[in-house]
Amino acid sequence: MLREWRPAVVILLGLMAATGLVYPLVLTGICQVCFNSRANGSLLYRDGEAIGSGLIGQPFEDPAYFWGRPSATSAVPYDGAASAGSNLGPSNPALLGAVEARVRSLRADHPDGRLRIPVDLVTASASGLDPHISLAAARYQVGRVARARHLTEAQVDQLVRECSLGRSLGVLGEPVVHVVELNLALDRLASR
Repeated sequence: MLREWRPAVVILLGLMAATGLVYPLVLTGICQVCFNSRANGSLLYRDGEAIGSGLIGQPFEDPAYFWGRPSATSAVPYDGAASAGSNLGPSNPALLGAVEARVRSLRADHPDGRLRIPVDLVTASASGLDPHISLAAARYQVGRVARARHLTEAQVDQLVRECSLGRSLGVLGEPVVHVVELNLALDRLASR
């Protein structure tokens, strides 16, 4: 009986070592060498200190900063542990009420708003964690941010253009702006 069990146990232990130890360690090593930033969570830094991940948005309420999409995560905005859409359909009164409240709030914060309010400023993304906004959403906020920082709209708009990301592979999606990186660039501009 031992002769029959011995090869099975040896194969089991060998496969466990190969797939449970060797393979993960080799992949971790390759990722650390080839994709270090991504392998470590795409962290964003300010003055050498990690302030967040480039994959998850952050809430900003100060008028001197650009605001991202509303977060669909409950209790704590942009909570990675609670990533999920709201599952509210377009005819749901709760969604309509939330969008209407956000529109009123944006109009109050942007009384000179000459542009239509972009949809991504009043609706959450599917994950509720999206760190990007459209160029239209960023441009909608340029006047408010410029006034709050005592800059010209041209300076802030130039920064939006510098921080914008084009379409994926040149054709997929729309150009976007990473809100946290744009706000970090604003802070660097202010400290000059």
